[in-house]
Amino acid sequence: MSETQTEKLELLEWMATLNDQSLIRELIEWKRSHQRVSISQYNEELEQSDSEISQGKFSTHEEAVTEIRSWREN
Repeated sequence: MSETQTEKLELLEWMATLNDQSLIRELIEWKRSHQRVSISQYNEELEQSDSEISQGKFSTHEEAVTEIRSWREN
């Protein structure tokens, strides 16, 4: 058994004993945010983005830089 497989099994055993609901929710959210999307979902998101850009719903580079710099101030 490889080291990676051993680590996976250890994680599974640990997760099976978890009782911390907030940690479980965080793990679920992390899993959702790191899942790959299907090609059709990817294409739908591209079409939605193109539509928003055509409607003028976007930020310029300068606006993005200004917003990011404001984060340092907070």
